[in-house]
Amino acid sequence: MEHFTYFSEIEEHFQRRRGTVLICSPLAWALMEVWKEAGVPVEAALRGIDAAFDKWEQRPKKTRKVNSLAYCQQEVLAAAEEMQEAAVGSRRDPAAVSISNAELAQYFERNARRLESPAHPSEAVRAMAGEQAATLRTLAAGLRPNEPTTGSLGAPADEQAPNLEDLERRMTVMEEKLFAALWSHASDEELMAARSQAERELAPYRGKMSAAQIEQLLRQYGNKQLLERHGLPRLSLFYL
Repeated sequence: MEHFTYFSEIEEHFQRRRGTVLICSPLAWALMEVWKEAGVPVEAALRGIDAAFDKWEQRPKKTRKVNSLAYCQQEVLAAAEEMQEAAVGSRRDPAAVSISNAELAQYFERNARRLESPAHPSEAVRAMAGEQAATLRTLAAGLRPNEPTTGSLGAPADEQAPNLEDLERRMTVMEEKLFAALWSHASDEELMAARSQAERELAPYRGKMSAAQIEQLLRQYGNKQLLERHGLPRLSLFYL
């Protein structure tokens, strides 16, 4: 069951406004991750997509359809700024959603299994992944009481909800360490291939982003490509 619908809501809304189903590219997913990490509320992303398409539809001459989420970048950031100034936006974070201990434990164990068998040639990366798998299994075990009693609503009466903000902070630290290991043990050819592909996809929309935003997006794209290449999972609770 998905609790964090940030990515799916944005993807589905973009598809509706475009009028056809278009599978989001890896670059689009990296861009959504940049928005999420920057604290852009999903409501701002949806408003920005609407604003971008509204402006496109008002153009007297439309030579091509909007084929990338990057087309909406400026409008999404503008919407986020407006919401922040009006103090009506709220960032979606793990603390805003209720998750059962059992669901968290299953998520940690699922990621632990993938971390235990990474398709990576580096012994250092495999060791790092193994350590993180052990950490996740320890966290999962701590979320499962040995002899739970049932309360009046059918839930374990002695189950205490974990601090999701602390868990998310810990997952972020673990992800950053994993990314650092992957980047430091990636071949030049691997990194160049990922960057070249990202730059090709991003080329038509560079004018809509600052240099810092472009570099952040390229980095996120590289992170995603390295994880997928070696069969490693995202650890953030946003992917639960």
